[in-house]
Amino acid sequence: MPVTALDKRTALVIIDLQKGIAAFPVVPGTGAEVITRSTTLVDAFRKAGQPIVFVNVVPAPSREDHRADAKMPARQFSPDWAEIVPELGAANTDIFITKHTWNAFYDTALDEQLKSLGVTGIVLAGIATSIGVEGTARAAYERSYNITFASDAMADMNIKAHENSLTVIFPRIGEIDTTEAIIAALGK
Repeated sequence: MPVTALDKRTALVIIDLQKGIAAFPVVPGTGAEVITRSTTLVDAFRKAGQPIVFVNVVPAPSREDHRADAKMPARQFSPDWAEIVPELGAANTDIFITKHTWNAFYDTALDEQLKSLGVTGIVLAGIATSIGVEGTARAAYERSYNITFASDAMADMNIKAHENSLTVIFPRIGEIDTTEAIIAALGK
């Protein structure tokens, strides 16, 4: 369903556009294209005086101690892996959330910060569509936020997973449209 309107107080929530994840090979398009469209959204939300949230992920330590059959190798990350990509122009007035799971609401202050600002709607963008974006969207829906998905400002490492999120999951919990259409709705 295309975007029909945005709530008076709508936050832009950018998922995992950090140096380590933005470098992953993604589909459709490239991480650079997702960053460019997300930057366009950031600029429009900043101009409209709406809240902007940058979410990064620092994965939880290995869960080997929780499952006897877990054989996950220890993960090694570069020191700047979790830094938000500079192209987005994050400002110190923005909200920064570090998550440790797929869901930006889980065990973070995101819900409290949004509610303290009177936010009732969110626009989601980022990488990966079927992981961080979908995980956060499901939690936002459970918390009664009105959700809009910027379909051309997200990508995934798996095209089938990306398409499943956009065609099966997201239509059940929100509206889906392009960056351009969302920005037009923001101006109304």
